[in-house]
Amino acid sequence: MSGTDVSGDMSVMSTLDRFSISGRSALVTGANSGIGLAFVEMLVEAGASVTLVGRDLKKVTREADRLADQGYSVLACQADVSDEDQVRKAFDAHVEAFNKLDIVFANAGISGGRGYIDATGARIPEGQIDEADPQHWNNIMATDLSGVYYTLRHAARIMKVFKRKGSIIVTTSNASTITVPLVAAPYMAAKAGAAHLVRQIARELAEFGIRVNAIAPGAFITNIGGGSLSDPAVQEAWGKTIPLGRKVATTEQIKPLALYLASDASDYVTGTEIVIDGGVSLDGF
Repeated sequence: MSGTDVSGDMSVMSTLDRFSISGRSALVTGANSGIGLAFVEMLVEAGASVTLVGRDLKKVTREADRLADQGYSVLACQADVSDEDQVRKAFDAHVEAFNKLDIVFANAGISGGRGYIDATGARIPEGQIDEADPQHWNNIMATDLSGVYYTLRHAARIMKVFKRKGSIIVTTSNASTITVPLVAAPYMAAKAGAAHLVRQIARELAEFGIRVNAIAPGAFITNIGGGSLSDPAVQEAWGKTIPLGRKVATTEQIKPLALYLASDASDYVTGTEIVIDGGVSLDGF
């Protein structure tokens, strides 16, 4: 398809072609399970080479080997994103393997734990701000906020040198925009901080053609929080909070949005946080 776009370019890609990421390279943190693994699967299925980064080398290697056996181009790398030196080494390993970096998913995160009430409305002592262990705050911030910062930092370091363009996608949460009494306060603060960090760094990197956006999931069936959402009873309870009236989402449902943000289909989008929660955040929790 050809025509004239608003910039006067006479050669315009078709809409479907703009979703192509074939031949590109990507790095995904928190890649050994859940949403991170879904991002990896989407990327390789669409033709990208991918570095899977995870804290548990055994698990991340297992998933990388599974994908390699299917003919995909992948690399497994161990790193705890709360340690900047480990993050740096993961990015350097990616560049050594693939000699470029087009896409980054800053996905690694840990569960915030229980909030100040449970599903019945009963107060939870360890979830109260005056009784919670302060170290819990430090642990959450180290991974869910500092880990995002370190990932953005090294993604920018490489993208500026190699292509002066790229797409970085941060996994935040609908918890960044609403209050959720069932979830611990440090998690809420970390995700809100990450969302605003996305906006700030998007502005900083715009002149380099590097886009920074966020995906803010609601309840998805993953292993985070001990995998409680795998329990049908828990799914039913959470499902009642979803305005679209559907069951709790599976990670398959996040792949199309991830592809959109990773590809040139979103090349005029930066500094945006896209919520994917079935409408939960429309009314609050």
